[in-house]
Amino acid sequence: MGKNRLEAFSDGVMAIIITIMVLEMKVPTGTDLAALKPILPIFLSYLLSYVYIGIYWNNHHHMLHTVRQVTGTILWANLHLLFWLSLFPFVTGWVGHNHLEPAPMALYGVVLLLAALAYFQLQRAIIRSQGADSLLAKAVGRDIKGKISPILYASAVPLAYLSPWCSAGLYIVVALMWLIPDRRIERALMTGEHV
Repeated sequence: MGKNRLEAFSDGVMAIIITIMVLEMKVPTGTDLAALKPILPIFLSYLLSYVYIGIYWNNHHHMLHTVRQVTGTILWANLHLLFWLSLFPFVTGWVGHNHLEPAPMALYGVVLLLAALAYFQLQRAIIRSQGADSLLAKAVGRDIKGKISPILYASAVPLAYLSPWCSAGLYIVVALMWLIPDRRIERALMTGEHV
Protein backbone atom coordinates (compact mmCIF):
# COMPACT_ATOMS: atom_id res chain seq x y z
CA MET A 1 0.00 0.00 0.00
CA GLY A 2 1.11 3.52 -0.70
CA LYS A 3 1.37 6.15 2.01
CA ASN A 4 -0.60 9.00 0.40
CA ARG A 5 -3.91 8.24 2.10
CA LEU A 6 -2.21 7.79 5.47
CA GLU A 7 -0.49 11.17 5.12
CA ALA A 8 -3.63 12.95 3.93
CA PHE A 9 -5.80 11.48 6.67
CA SER A 10 -3.24 12.30 9.38
CA ASP A 11 -2.81 15.86 8.11
CA GLY A 12 -6.60 16.33 8.08
CA VAL A 13 -7.03 15.00 11.61
CA MET A 14 -4.28 17.24 12.96
CA ALA A 15 -5.79 20.27 11.21
CA ILE A 16 -9.17 19.50 12.74
CA ILE A 17 -7.58 19.12 16.20
CA ILE A 18 -6.08 22.61 15.94
CA THR A 19 -9.38 24.01 14.69
CA ILE A 20 -11.31 22.50 17.61
CA MET A 21 -8.77 23.88 20.09
CA VAL A 22 -8.99 27.43 18.76
CA LEU A 23 -12.80 27.32 18.87
CA GLU A 24 -12.52 26.85 22.66
CA MET A 25 -11.42 30.48 22.89
CA LYS A 26 -14.64 32.45 23.07
CA VAL A 27 -14.56 36.09 22.05
CA PRO A 28 -14.78 38.36 25.12
CA THR A 29 -17.72 40.72 25.43
CA GLY A 30 -15.65 43.74 26.54
CA THR A 31 -13.83 46.08 24.20
CA ASP A 32 -10.75 46.90 26.24
CA LEU A 33 -7.62 44.83 26.81
CA ALA A 34 -8.79 43.92 30.33
CA ALA A 35 -11.57 41.87 28.68
CA LEU A 36 -8.86 39.49 27.45
CA LYS A 37 -7.61 38.67 30.96
CA PRO A 38 -10.18 35.89 31.65
CA ILE A 39 -9.22 34.03 28.46
CA LEU A 40 -5.46 34.29 29.04
CA PRO A 41 -5.20 30.80 30.65
CA ILE A 42 -7.23 29.36 27.78
CA PHE A 43 -4.94 31.07 25.26
CA LEU A 44 -1.77 29.87 27.01
CA SER A 45 -3.00 26.25 27.17
CA TYR A 46 -3.99 26.55 23.48
CA LEU A 47 -0.54 27.91 22.63
CA LEU A 48 1.25 25.02 24.33
CA SER A 49 -1.02 22.42 22.72
CA TYR A 50 -0.68 24.12 19.32
CA VAL A 51 3.09 23.83 19.65
CA TYR A 52 2.76 20.15 20.56
CA ILE A 53 0.47 19.40 17.60
CA GLY A 54 2.91 21.29 15.36
CA ILE A 55 5.81 19.22 16.68
CA TYR A 56 3.90 15.97 16.11
CA TRP A 57 2.84 17.06 12.62
CA ASN A 58 6.39 18.05 11.69
CA ASN A 59 7.99 14.86 13.02
CA HIS A 60 5.21 12.68 11.59
CA HIS A 61 5.72 14.33 8.20
CA HIS A 62 9.46 13.64 8.28
CA MET A 63 9.00 10.11 9.55
CA LEU A 64 6.58 9.23 6.75
CA HIS A 65 9.19 10.30 4.18
CA THR A 66 11.10 7.18 5.20
CA VAL A 67 8.19 4.81 4.57
CA ARG A 68 8.28 2.73 1.41
CA GLN A 69 5.09 0.80 2.00
CA VAL A 70 2.30 1.03 4.54
CA THR A 71 1.21 -2.12 6.37
CA GLY A 72 -1.88 -2.79 8.43
CA THR A 73 0.23 -2.53 11.58
CA ILE A 74 1.44 0.92 10.55
CA LEU A 75 -2.15 2.01 9.84
CA TRP A 76 -3.32 0.89 13.29
CA ALA A 77 -0.30 2.40 15.03
CA ASN A 78 -1.00 5.68 13.24
CA LEU A 79 -4.66 5.59 14.31
CA HIS A 80 -3.51 4.92 17.87
CA LEU A 81 -1.36 8.07 17.75
CA LEU A 82 -4.20 10.12 16.25
CA PHE A 83 -6.55 8.93 19.00
CA TRP A 84 -4.33 10.40 21.73
CA LEU A 85 -3.74 13.57 19.74
CA SER A 86 -7.50 13.94 19.26
CA LEU A 87 -7.84 14.25 23.05
CA PHE A 88 -5.68 17.40 23.08
CA PRO A 89 -8.67 19.75 22.60
CA PHE A 90 -10.42 18.25 25.63
CA VAL A 91 -7.46 18.37 28.01
CA THR A 92 -6.36 21.75 26.66
CA GLY A 93 -9.80 23.20 27.34
CA TRP A 94 -9.98 21.62 30.78
CA VAL A 95 -6.59 23.03 31.79
CA GLY A 96 -7.40 26.46 30.35
CA HIS A 97 -10.82 26.75 31.99
CA ASN A 98 -9.55 25.58 35.37
CA HIS A 99 -6.39 27.67 35.67
CA LEU A 100 -3.78 25.01 36.37
CA GLU A 101 -5.76 22.90 38.83
CA PRO A 102 -4.07 19.58 39.71
CA ALA A 103 -6.45 17.07 38.10
CA PRO A 104 -6.60 18.82 34.69
CA MET A 105 -2.81 19.29 34.71
CA ALA A 106 -2.28 15.62 35.57
CA LEU A 107 -4.66 14.44 32.84
CA TYR A 108 -2.92 16.75 30.36
CA GLY A 109 0.31 14.96 31.23
CA VAL A 110 -1.28 11.52 30.88
CA VAL A 111 -2.46 12.42 27.37
CA LEU A 112 0.99 13.81 26.49
CA LEU A 113 2.60 10.62 27.82
CA LEU A 114 0.27 8.30 25.92
CA ALA A 115 0.68 10.32 22.70
CA ALA A 116 4.46 10.05 23.06
CA LEU A 117 4.24 6.29 23.61
CA ALA A 118 1.90 5.96 20.61
CA TYR A 119 4.37 7.91 18.46
CA PHE A 120 7.14 5.59 19.62
CA GLN A 121 4.94 2.59 18.77
CA LEU A 122 4.32 3.99 15.26
CA GLN A 123 8.05 4.56 14.83
CA ARG A 124 8.78 0.97 15.90
CA ALA A 125 6.07 -0.38 13.55
CA ILE A 126 7.66 1.45 10.63
CA ILE A 127 11.13 0.20 11.54
CA ARG A 128 9.86 -3.40 11.89
CA SER A 129 8.18 -3.12 8.50
CA GLN A 130 11.11 -1.47 6.72
CA GLY A 131 13.90 -3.41 8.46
CA ALA A 132 16.51 -2.79 11.14
CA ASP A 133 18.83 -1.24 8.53
CA SER A 134 16.09 1.08 7.23
CA LEU A 135 16.51 4.80 6.80
CA LEU A 136 14.30 5.52 9.82
CA ALA A 137 16.20 3.10 12.06
CA LYS A 138 19.48 4.75 11.08
CA ALA A 139 18.06 8.27 11.49
CA VAL A 140 16.47 7.64 14.89
CA GLY A 141 19.55 6.02 16.36
CA ARG A 142 19.51 6.08 20.17
CA ASP A 143 16.69 8.68 20.22
CA ILE A 144 17.63 10.42 23.46
CA LYS A 145 14.83 13.03 23.27
CA GLY A 146 12.32 10.28 22.53
CA LYS A 147 13.36 8.45 25.70
CA ILE A 148 13.60 11.50 27.98
CA SER A 149 10.20 12.94 27.02
CA PRO A 150 8.02 10.12 28.45
CA ILE A 151 10.07 10.16 31.66
CA LEU A 152 9.43 13.90 32.08
CA TYR A 153 5.71 13.47 31.30
CA ALA A 154 5.42 10.60 33.79
CA SER A 155 7.18 12.75 36.41
CA ALA A 156 4.91 15.72 35.73
CA VAL A 157 1.68 13.76 36.28
CA PRO A 158 2.05 13.19 40.07
CA LEU A 159 3.87 16.52 40.36
CA ALA A 160 0.66 18.23 39.20
CA TYR A 161 -0.85 17.43 42.61
CA LEU A 162 2.08 18.96 44.46
CA SER A 163 2.81 21.92 42.19
CA PRO A 164 0.77 22.43 39.02
CA TRP A 165 3.18 25.20 38.00
CA CYS A 166 6.15 22.82 38.12
CA SER A 167 4.17 20.29 36.15
CA ALA A 168 3.38 22.94 33.53
CA GLY A 169 7.07 23.83 33.50
CA LEU A 170 8.01 20.25 32.62
CA TYR A 171 5.47 20.23 29.77
CA ILE A 172 7.01 23.45 28.46
CA VAL A 173 10.56 22.07 28.79
CA VAL A 174 9.66 19.02 26.70
CA ALA A 175 7.98 21.21 24.07
CA LEU A 176 11.06 23.44 23.90
CA MET A 177 13.27 20.38 23.67
CA TRP A 178 11.34 19.22 20.58
CA LEU A 179 10.88 22.71 19.16
CA ILE A 180 14.56 22.68 18.34
CA PRO A 181 14.38 21.11 14.88
CA ASP A 182 15.30 17.45 14.77
CA ARG A 183 17.28 17.08 11.57
CA ARG A 184 18.14 13.38 11.86
CA ILE A 185 15.70 12.23 9.17
CA GLU A 186 16.49 15.18 6.89
CA ARG A 187 20.21 14.40 7.15
CA ALA A 188 19.56 10.73 6.42
CA LEU A 189 17.46 11.62 3.37
CA MET A 190 20.13 14.02 2.09
CA THR A 191 22.93 11.47 2.33
CA GLY A 192 21.58 9.86 -0.79
CA GLU A 193 19.35 7.21 0.71
CA HIS A 194 16.11 8.21 -0.99
CA VAL A 195 12.92 6.35 -0.27
